[in-house]
Amino acid sequence: MGKAGGRDDFEWVYNDQPHTSRRKEILAKYPEIKSLMGPDPQLKWVVSAMVLTQLLACYLVHDLSWKWIFFWAYAFGGCINHSLTLAIHDISHNVAFGNKLAKWNRWFAMWALPIGLPYSAAFKKYHIDHHRYLGGDQLDVDIPTDMEGWFFCTPARKLLWVILQPLFYALRPLVVNPKPLSLLEIQNGLVQLAVDLMIYYLWGLKPIVYLIAGSILGMGLHPISGHFIAEHYMFLKGHETYSYYGALNVITFNVGYHMEHHDFPSIPGSKLPQVKQIAAEYYDSLPQHTSWTRVLWDFVFDDSIGPYARIKRKYKLSKQG
Repeated sequence: MGKAGGRDDFEWVYNDQPHTSRRKEILAKYPEIKSLMGPDPQLKWVVSAMVLTQLLACYLVHDLSWKWIFFWAYAFGGCINHSLTLAIHDISHNVAFGNKLAKWNRWFAMWALPIGLPYSAAFKKYHIDHHRYLGGDQLDVDIPTDMEGWFFCTPARKLLWVILQPLFYALRPLVVNPKPLSLLEIQNGLVQLAVDLMIYYLWGLKPIVYLIAGSILGMGLHPISGHFIAEHYMFLKGHETYSYYGALNVITFNVGYHMEHHDFPSIPGSKLPQVKQIAAEYYDSLPQHTSWTRVLWDFVFDDSIGPYARIKRKYKLSKQG
């Protein structure tokens, strides 16, 4: 049932990730980039507007038929909810209120309530490892498991994998690198449950389905979801991080500027285009994607790309708990 073509293992390397050395080199040449680091004062207002828009949508959809619930969940709610997960990604780097108010960032991330499920606290716990141990075996839970690489190897199975991406992102950490449940995660769960119950009391079940379906559909087979694969899947041998500079960055907090983000994770997404502008010679010649939809197409139909198309490395540091 396994490999039908293409890769049969990850791309194992024995060097460090390139972002650390490039960061040092760029900062030595362009020290003014340091001025871009720090909080984005507009982020909290943009996120709040998105949350309020989704709460208004909950009211508007509560009388719709089920087919329209799912249509709007995919076409509208999925875009906003996926964008909110990327806001949480930005906030996990403390760019809403700065490093001195780290707890404010953690609590504000919980304000992304329309996702419908508790997400922000668990994401923060694992995302720091993704940056620190990029591609790290049993450390970076962004890397698919061997089972995923072995089984999802044909176009039909890879299409199913894309559809089920939210499930794999939710469950993979529990298998690859389980960590104790934190107090913040419990608080996140209780806050989300309270809000879901309030929405149910006010407008019934349909708005809850709209929110949760929007998150699941919007993170599955959806144009925005191309960024999951575009960021680190090895479309060109030896290259493990790629940027995308297209229009969808407008609604995704510039997550497409992913090479720049890994080089400078403390710079808000809103300022990453300035990094590329200042240090253009470091980024213009690197491989980049021009379409997240094309990324999804190539992932499904190109035999050389699949869950195994990831660079992996073993870190000498002990597994973090």
